[in-house]
Amino acid sequence: MTKEIELSHKQAEYIRKANHRWNIKIGATQCGKTYIDTQYLIPNRIIERLGKPGLVFIVGVSKGTIQRNIIEPLQEIWGSNLVADIGSNNISTMFGEKVYCIGADNVGMVRKYRGARIKYLYIDEIVDINEEVFELLKSRLSFEYSCCDASGNPQSRTHFIKKFIESNIDIYLQHYTLFDNPFLPQKYIEELCKEYQGTVYYNRYILGQWCNAEGLIFQQIANDYTRYITKEVQLNSIISIGIDWGGNKSKHSITATKISRDFKNVQCLKSDTMIATGTNTKQVFRWIINFIKEIQDKYGTVSFIFADSAEQVLNNSLQGELISNGLNIKVQDSIKIEIKNRIELWNRLLNLDKLSFIEGQTKTIIEALQTALYDDKAKDDRWIDDGETSDIDSLDSFNYSFEFWFEQISYYLGKVA
Repeated sequence: MTKEIELSHKQAEYIRKANHRWNIKIGATQCGKTYIDTQYLIPNRIIERLGKPGLVFIVGVSKGTIQRNIIEPLQEIWGSNLVADIGSNNISTMFGEKVYCIGADNVGMVRKYRGARIKYLYIDEIVDINEEVFELLKSRLSFEYSCCDASGNPQSRTHFIKKFIESNIDIYLQHYTLFDNPFLPQKYIEELCKEYQGTVYYNRYILGQWCNAEGLIFQQIANDYTRYITKEVQLNSIISIGIDWGGNKSKHSITATKISRDFKNVQCLKSDTMIATGTNTKQVFRWIINFIKEIQDKYGTVSFIFADSAEQVLNNSLQGELISNGLNIKVQDSIKIEIKNRIELWNRLLNLDKLSFIEGQTKTIIEALQTALYDDKAKDDRWIDDGETSDIDSLDSFNYSFEFWFEQISYYLGKVA
């Protein structure tokens, strides 16, 4: 199957040389790594193996990301008759072949195929998938004609995928920087560089380098917090509150945030903490209710409250207290977005000056951001959570206050320019 497509030098080189058991592209975001996979490689690999024994697998971070990153782009090119949506049985029919589409977040589902022999494996965002899932799959390429195509963005220098690709395997490895994609508008490149400048993500997502995260996480606000302070309250926004419940060694924390309805700006209205040791629920609930009423008096209706999902008894009790105080706001569970994803998005917001803090009302969260340090002993990007280094409770409540809109914010940040 052939279709005329425009390729960069690196993309053309990959098509010519990627004929090994493992064929992996590692590098910057938006550099064209997956473009040739949906345009050319996936269809051709599947069709070359039609009628041969073995199964075809497409693996991604989740079933949803496979649908969005792989299935939908394939359908745009080849149509839904040749590429079907993923069914409830996790199977899509592609070019006459059953294709098992498995989210690596579902380890149990992958285990069901422990004995399967794979003739073609495609891994989307390989660096982000579960290590156990990868170990289960890699030994399944058991035919002479078995192969795997994969792509991903680099992370730390100790990542298990980096160790794998540097081991003694049959591999064609290609490295990309953002500047290897000649089809990106110059303005877009400039804005993307601005989003990640001064952070570990510039090395990873712009230069495509494996790079450890060290030191201060949010250097922008640590160096000059006044850049982000404002007296002006943004209009046409959603007001949301995040609550983190404290324990013996931590504090209760609450943060109110405004999210602009175009999802391009986030503004912290007020943040506060309360010592957990020695305080009872009645005191804590009164503190929260007073906080909410102050926000509503100053800034308008609070539409959402997201509280730590690990504390269902407290969440249910808070709901009753709100109702008895005439506050008809539903207490919803926090989503608990992964810390590495929080760090990346917050850095982007800070770099683009799309995150602001109301003067005199947000001291606790500003200090928490200024002092947060990378945990250099962790396998992935995360902050030190030892109860002493920085105020993790404030970071959590801040996150809960607007994580519900993370996907929209991340998407529309790319359209700020």
